[in-house]
Amino acid sequence: MDLESVDELISWAETPLLWVGGFTVAFLVLWLLYRLITGVRIWILGNGQLLSPKLGKWAVVTGATDGIGKSYAEELARRGFAMMLISRSQEKLDDVARSLEEQFKVETRTIAVDFGKLDIYSKIEEGLAELEIGVLVNNVGVSYPYPEYYLHIPDLENFITNTINVNMTSVCQMTRLVLPKMVERSKGVILNISSASGMYPVPLLTVYSATKAFVDFFSRGLHEEYRRQGIIIQSVLPFFVATKMTRIRKPTLDKPTPERYVAAELNTVGLQSQTNGYFPHAVMGWVTTRLVPSSIVIFLGARMNRLQRTGYLRRRKLREQKNGASLKTE
Repeated sequence: MDLESVDELISWAETPLLWVGGFTVAFLVLWLLYRLITGVRIWILGNGQLLSPKLGKWAVVTGATDGIGKSYAEELARRGFAMMLISRSQEKLDDVARSLEEQFKVETRTIAVDFGKLDIYSKIEEGLAELEIGVLVNNVGVSYPYPEYYLHIPDLENFITNTINVNMTSVCQMTRLVLPKMVERSKGVILNISSASGMYPVPLLTVYSATKAFVDFFSRGLHEEYRRQGIIIQSVLPFFVATKMTRIRKPTLDKPTPERYVAAELNTVGLQSQTNGYFPHAVMGWVTTRLVPSSIVIFLGARMNRLQRTGYLRRRKLREQKNGASLKTE
């Protein structure tokens, strides 16, 4: 092939390549613009006016006496919902109910049940029977006392049963009780609190991680089934929040207070069927699911949890030695 033929070939290919390059640049610019507008819509403007008693007089929150659940109860009461609080301790339920009534002048009711049991749902059904429920927050959940290898989990058989009943069965059963009347009225919101641990396997928290993955899949599937009937079912996947469960005492930008997290999360309702709920958490979610290979995320999660396990067991051993020494002294 002589030089003239090469020039002709380049000339022939030049125009199509320019068009391909132009279309590629235009597509990337439009995609970035779309992502920017979507981000502003979700994280700056929000959808905070959606959740109001127009959806239904009552809001129901499970696991409502501490952490994220208590903050949902407070924020929904602030918006004017009458509150049905469901948790294990009647004493704590009474304290939260009294606080909501005094602060927000709303009606409250409580149901004390242990979600680790399976014979509780007839009692809950009776308590919810006459209520016009606009919002259900399936928040109740349990995790590991400390990161641990599966076969080394204390009282493993009961741990499995309790974790599945609290984290998975409760979501299905509470949705079964509340969803039919929402469908009848063609409006309602169900928020299922999953976890960022459900976005990928988390070794040494494997059972917890798997139950939260179930909550995420259940929520997204159900949302597609019922969104055309006016129902919003949202999967909420927070990273660390400063609560008793996470044992984080000092809030930071990426580990917010429950109040700050809930205020941000409620602005995403109706805009995202699956959400990390809080902008720094959304960035973390994008990095760990889109940017970093899952094998690396799993490896780093395992390494972090092994270190936490080692630290916990070391501290426990020191406490036991200290207590043993005290008993000998006595």
